[in-house]
Amino acid sequence: MSTSPRRAPRGAAPPSIRDVAAAAGVSYQTVSRVLNESPRVRPETRTAVLAAIERLGFRPSRTARALSLGRARAITVVTSNTVLYGYAATLQGVEEAARAEGMAVGVRVVESAEPAEVKQTVDYVSDGSAGGVVVIAFDPPGVAVLEALPEHVPAVAAAEPAAPDRGRVAITLDERRAATDATRHLLALGHRTVHHVAIPSEGGAGGRLAGWRDALQRAGAQIPDVLGCGWDISSAYAAGQRLAARDDVTAILCGNDDIAQGVRRALYDAGKDVPGDVSIVGFDDIPGSAYWTPALTTVRMDFVGLGRACFRAAVAELTGEAQPRADLVPPSLVVRESTAPPSRG
Repeated sequence: MSTSPRRAPRGAAPPSIRDVAAAAGVSYQTVSRVLNESPRVRPETRTAVLAAIERLGFRPSRTARALSLGRARAITVVTSNTVLYGYAATLQGVEEAARAEGMAVGVRVVESAEPAEVKQTVDYVSDGSAGGVVVIAFDPPGVAVLEALPEHVPAVAAAEPAAPDRGRVAITLDERRAATDATRHLLALGHRTVHHVAIPSEGGAGGRLAGWRDALQRAGAQIPDVLGCGWDISSAYAAGQRLAARDDVTAILCGNDDIAQGVRRALYDAGKDVPGDVSIVGFDDIPGSAYWTPALTTVRMDFVGLGRACFRAAVAELTGEAQPRADLVPPSLVVRESTAPPSRG
């Protein structure tokens, strides 16, 4: 007696490749290999997958069909910003890796986390022509897109280590450990505590903020209130003015090097020497930070390597191959001239 395919009820979401994988007892990459007629699948596994496909009434996405026809040789990067160093360098890494493989790269900017903006972006990358998708999920707009993407879209995320698991491949740089090391460096010089000027994307569990707090807690040091600012240097300058007005501030960890530049200028205008009166540590090691006066102590981040790793992971998602190992250069503290022991005064 034959059994008719079991299809989703009217109005319900259609079965996904992950539903087929669960029904067949295999990984979704194996299902993708079967759909693409890969020879790297055992006959009994292929039979089980095809039976699950028939039973569930699964229909491959347009992305899978396009790939099997040799189309969709492209990667689309979703990002809220293309200018800030971390975003731009990650995008650079994706583009370099794609160019080496003869693949095109498209960019879709999501301007905010507003539902209408997120929906437009998700619709754009879900029609099959976008190829593999890399979401730079450093901030609320990127995270919102990642959460809203349908399961069938082959996507990976460049994300913070503290980002919650959303069932996607996420590749991260250990910002938390790096911020801990930077804060410990300042404490080891003799500073009683370290103030923090945070970048806008840092939430309560943000890696840089969490690492700074970890180091202070473990040292039994006072944890000052966090000063937030925008991405523009002028707001960092305003935060620096507030810190420069206080005689008890001797060390500052800045959320990125641009913020460090604004804070440094505010201290200079207030007649305070760096590092004689106040030590400053930045984050990211942007080009040129070694040539400031004084040269900036900062955390070096391998954003270009992150982009390359995200490209390789997105291609694996697109083709159904096993995920490659992400070999990234760990963040590291680069000690230069902007940090020193506190003055005796």
